[in-house]
Amino acid sequence: KSPNMPVMSAEPGNLCGLSSFKFSGLANKKVLDLSVKKTGQKETIVLTTRSKKASKGQHPGYMLVESGVKKNAKKGLAQVAKATGAFYRRDLQELAEKKYAKVKTSLKKKKVVVKSRRAAK
Repeated sequence: KSPNMPVMSAEPGNLCGLSSFKFSGLANKKVLDLSVKKTGQKETIVLTTRSKKASKGQHPGYMLVESGVKKNAKKGLAQVAKATGAFYRRDLQELAEKKYAKVKTSLKKKKVVVKSRRAAK
């Protein structure tokens, strides 16, 4: 913690990483989070929500459900919009769409530019 800085949180299901009830994945009944999961060489965008089954809500290990999100911008944003939906955290829809765009750009790798040694000097 530092003065004049927001308190951060690394809990799963926290969309913005801020320690606040609005974004908390533990305090809310409805959780929404977008993150990157790396398996080997592949990096996938993962949407985290809370399980609909009440019995799983009592087990922290099974509480959250992860589902993959498409990397195609149009389809991915449609998936995020459907996940937030009319009844499931509509207040976080705009933030989730912004985070999706940021996560997508973070997956892009810089192209290595090879300079020719034989080029005229």
